[in-house]
Amino acid sequence: MTAAPVVVALARDDAHRFSKQSVDELTLIAGQGVLGDAHCGVTVKHRSRVARDPSQPNLRQVHLIGAELLDEVAAKGLPVAPGQMGENVTLRGLDLLALPRGTVLQLGTGARIELTGLRNPCAQIDAFRPGLLAEMLPRGADGQVIRRAGVMSIVLVGGVVRIRDVVRVVLPAAPHRPLQPV
Repeated sequence: MTAAPVVVALARDDAHRFSKQSVDELTLIAGQGVLGDAHCGVTVKHRSRVARDPSQPNLRQVHLIGAELLDEVAAKGLPVAPGQMGENVTLRGLDLLALPRGTVLQLGTGARIELTGLRNPCAQIDAFRPGLLAEMLPRGADGQVIRRAGVMSIVLVGGVVRIRDVVRVVLPAAPHRPLQPV
């Protein structure tokens, strides 16, 4: 029997900086995101998206990444600590990228988020750690780009999330649709 997925790190930042600051807990607000984070809100907060259309719904309220990916790039000489790529929640034991759109994750005892899509990494990643962008955007055998920089979600049910919280996965009804960039 495999261990249940677990929250291993949390981060937030009230400004639009590349990396976020580690915290022991996050408060999620339904329909908005992480309390005290620059991306919290009903409408889009990502600066490039705001410039295009500030009335878009915010499908990027909570950013999640797998600790296994951080381990993998560290083994290749690209050390990245949780929160340094701008993610709010770092999980271990769950292949986030393989989950379908609409998957609901229960974090701890009450907070629930819904996966909306893949993070589309930008050149800021290489400014942070040269060579990291290539690791986040490799090409598959078929030549297609594989986005590995985490997944985005919206908050369905608010609550407090803490390090070591267990994660429960609820898949959407079939047919499953793969995550696409948001």
